[in-house]
Amino acid sequence: MKLIMAIIKPFKLDDVREALTPLGVQGLTVTEVKGFGRQKGQTEIYRGAEYHVSFLPKIKVEVVVADDLADQVIEAIAKAAHTGKIGDGKVFVMDIERAMRIRTGETDGEAL
Repeated sequence: MKLIMAIIKPFKLDDVREALTPLGVQGLTVTEVKGFGRQKGQTEIYRGAEYHVSFLPKIKVEVVVADDLADQVIEAIAKAAHTGKIGDGKVFVMDIERAMRIRTGETDGEAL
């Protein structure tokens, strides 16, 4: 099993969710986060005053899938989140050693 974690622009969340549904992804976790990458934040103007925003709003999407589905999910996220502009985000992939559905006690693949 793989944990796929993607940091994306907030307005791309619906596109990513819609791209994952046809692949059979049955659940995901979404968190509102803030951060910066190479862009190092941005300068904004508010009421005529210029100020620097160090941390930009982002969305973290986490989904655990079977190993054989991981490449398709990564590709779908990357395609759906792509704008071609700086700050599109990143995708991280980690191995999951074990999973358990608390309600039923199912483990590993059945728990997904």
